[in-house]
Amino acid sequence: MPIVPLIRTLRERCRVCYTCVRECPAKAIRISGGQAQVIYERCIGCGNCVRVCSQGAKTILSDVARVEQLLGSGHRVAALVAPSFPAEFTDVAPARVIGMLRSAGFELVAEVAFGADLVADRYRQLLETSRGRRHIATTCPAVVGYVERYAPTLVPYLAPIVSPMIAMARVLRQKYGEDLQIVFLGPCIAKRAEATAFGGEVASVLTFPELRTLLQNRGVTGDSATDSEFDPPHARLGGLFAVSGGLLETAGVQDDLITGRGAVVDGRSVFVDAIHEFEAGAIDARLLEILACSGCIMGPGLSNRAPLFSRKSRVSGYVRERLKRFDITKWFEDMDAFADLNLARSYEENDHRLASPSPDELTDLLAKMGKRAPSDELNCGACGYDTCVEHAIAIHQGLAESEMCLPYTIDQLRRAVGELHESNQQLATTQEALLQAEKLASLGQLAAGIAHEVNNPLGIVLMYAHLLQEECGPDSPMAEDLTLIAEQADRCKNIVAGLLNFARQRQVLLQPVDVRDLVQRSLRAVPAPQNVALQVETSGDDPAAELDRDQLIQVLTNLIHNAYDAMPQGGTLTLKTAGDMQSVWFVVQDSGVGIPPANMPRIFTPFFTTKPMSRGTGLGLAVTYGIVKMHRGDLQVESNADPAKGPTGTTFRITLPRHGKVD
Repeated sequence: MPIVPLIRTLRERCRVCYTCVRECPAKAIRISGGQAQVIYERCIGCGNCVRVCSQGAKTILSDVARVEQLLGSGHRVAALVAPSFPAEFTDVAPARVIGMLRSAGFELVAEVAFGADLVADRYRQLLETSRGRRHIATTCPAVVGYVERYAPTLVPYLAPIVSPMIAMARVLRQKYGEDLQIVFLGPCIAKRAEATAFGGEVASVLTFPELRTLLQNRGVTGDSATDSEFDPPHARLGGLFAVSGGLLETAGVQDDLITGRGAVVDGRSVFVDAIHEFEAGAIDARLLEILACSGCIMGPGLSNRAPLFSRKSRVSGYVRERLKRFDITKWFEDMDAFADLNLARSYEENDHRLASPSPDELTDLLAKMGKRAPSDELNCGACGYDTCVEHAIAIHQGLAESEMCLPYTIDQLRRAVGELHESNQQLATTQEALLQAEKLASLGQLAAGIAHEVNNPLGIVLMYAHLLQEECGPDSPMAEDLTLIAEQADRCKNIVAGLLNFARQRQVLLQPVDVRDLVQRSLRAVPAPQNVALQVETSGDDPAAELDRDQLIQVLTNLIHNAYDAMPQGGTLTLKTAGDMQSVWFVVQDSGVGIPPANMPRIFTPFFTTKPMSRGTGLGLAVTYGIVKMHRGDLQVESNADPAKGPTGTTFRITLPRHGKVD
């Protein structure tokens, strides 16, 4: 069969459900970029993809315009009507359908069924003259196309006889003249490729829905036409060709296991298997009638959606009615008149089989689909292929994509959702850090301005308070007041110093330090109260890390000091250090009163404190947070203030990069 575009995909309608992939016996559907594409050189025109596409994304390339041109050209145009037409036009009587075709401009209206009678007789002769040989019937062009492309070793077994369409076209030309333009009307898409292969013996092919469009365009309805009859020659049993087994019935060949002369196979799900079983010698019938559809009455070019047996009943009923008034004598005369008509044909191998992957390549392809063990091969068919192995082979052949595997896609989506969740968590943490940094920066500017304005007059007050203390002596009535002034001024000085430390944008000076030494230095800087027990736990083989020693001591002393304040009745302070190749971490854990849930969101806010007046400025944790973030670290807090929920206390966990660079 020649390469003729027969079907195309409407991309805007394709939902990539892979139904067309599953139903295509020739695997002529390629999924690329998430879209189904018909590969013209592989398509055999069976039309299964058109039939099964619920979205109407597969459409037959129409030849209506070509026929309109023929009818308006002044040429004599004949309509060849397929035997299945009674299954299409259930709303109009057969005689009225013929009349409608004449009203549409067809000069001659003939039935392909007489060509089927001639073809059946040639098959009978073939079986009689080629005893012992096996043949595959060639009335179905989709089957012929499949054998030529995908079972080329069977080409010699194809019966060298034309189809009823070509036979009837030759009959009409012999009877009515060679200048006749012939249009085939039927249910088969593949007939268009067959017509092209025979070099214009049939000028055009219309499916029945296209014929309805033509009649509508020309304003022809059942009411506007009158009944008519087919132009001679008339058929006898050829009308049964539209039904599965019609060829054997018309040729008088029995389909049974005893004689083994004929066998019938039809339908997408079995005809491919039948071809390959015939190739393997598993079918010993002398004539194998194979139809890509369940008979032509189930062809993709029918718009009627009646069930199989209803259509079969319409066709057999029409033939039965014709036989009641049939002129058998005239039929024999016509058969004799065309007994010498050339109905021979030849075939060509057109091998389109694709190379399969090697075992190693197949293993790699399956692994990329997440099929690393036989138990991973679900063979669910959601991709359009019966097995995971077939899907992998199709990927190797450029017909499929890994994303077609539903379990694989679900797994990928699940992994993507997990990664998005992790990214979202990181984004939320970063956003929180940015908000905190923004607050710290704003408050730092304010604090710096206040500190500088207050520091000078405060120093003068403190200096004169000390001078007055020295002049008055300890026995002076003003000594107590001066001492109070000096103490409060000194307290104000410490607050101002804290403000300056908070506001100062210090650089991180990374240098090798021993994290265990940091803990010990911090504990010595803040002696423990007598009612607090200390526990120091270190783990990890490498205590070295690149950190800013002074800033980390400040962090730890702030946390230790807060822990002591949280245990006024005594308790246990636990300090832990550990690490791995990438990070080091510190844990400061107390058994104190805990932090109420309402205060947790505010603990790093500058100037927020729950300590009594004169006990804290609310800057310690804010400074601690800033130092950790400047080290590109992380600071997490867990706390319980409700004894009913378990032991109270607070745990600060600091994670810092062991060798991280700080810009």
